[in-house]
Amino acid sequence: MDTSNRNKLKNRYPRMVHNDHVARLRAIMSERQARLAALKTRADAEAYLRHVRRALRKAFGPLPRRTPLKARIVGSQEYAGYRLEKVLFESRPGFLVTGNLYLPEGVSTKGSAPGVLGLCGHSADGKMAAVYQSFCLGLVLKGFVVFIIDPIAQGERDQYAPVKGSRLAGCPAHNMLGNQLALVDDFFGAWRAWDGIRALDYLLSRSEVDKRRV
Repeated sequence: MDTSNRNKLKNRYPRMVHNDHVARLRAIMSERQARLAALKTRADAEAYLRHVRRALRKAFGPLPRRTPLKARIVGSQEYAGYRLEKVLFESRPGFLVTGNLYLPEGVSTKGSAPGVLGLCGHSADGKMAAVYQSFCLGLVLKGFVVFIIDPIAQGERDQYAPVKGSRLAGCPAHNMLGNQLALVDDFFGAWRAWDGIRALDYLLSRSEVDKRRV
């Protein structure tokens, strides 16, 4: 095969794969729109919810069993109107999660407050990114208890030692972790989801949180 034909094939196949994924996604979206349009009664809606929950359990499961969080506060700081606690817990045995707990001023004496769990998007600084600090401050100053955690390979949760001074974090680290987990029939998304579930467990364990308003 000459060079020009090889280049044609090289350029063609990525588009074929991309177009196949786009076609599948559009088919799934069309099916979803049809399902939603067909919902006419409460029973229809409840049946749809059961379908979605089964799909989520299949995609993310089986999840591990709950193990002791072994949570500890490793630092705290008082600010105007709130207190910040630095929290470490284990979502799985030996797998540390870093988080910040924002507590409204006087919440322990005034009684429990509504709670919010904060989860970050793709910021290298994780929970310390300005947008997430702003989110937490806006809520705590309105009287909410807020707990926000670093995602895997973001913020304080480096999973790979720096190589020649270069840090593997964010999406490149997520891709690496995802590929490694796939080799042992596991799913990186499930690890992310489980961190969030256990973070919610920690939030609910705090006496300052009104468990009816989370």
